[in-house]
Amino acid sequence: MSKPTILVAEDESALLTLLRYNLERAGYRVLEARDGEEALLIAAEETLDLVILDWMMPQLSGIEVCRRLRQRQETRNVPILM
Repeated sequence: MSKPTILVAEDESALLTLLRYNLERAGYRVLEARDGEEALLIAAEETLDLVILDWMMPQLSGIEVCRRLRQRQETRNVPILM
């Protein structure tokens, strides 16, 4: 059985590192995005169990990323923490 996958979209390196470390220790597979565009690309390519989304990021805001994820059938029901 594969590990649940979490996408962490965060542009601050220190916070991203802290989140990755703790989530991986808890048994999750962690994918990283440093801006909104990258988050959407990863979401289109991967099956996600959860998205942890920064509110203010380069390229696209977290709000816009959330809207676009909700518009796609594949990601409509994925939980999002902001």
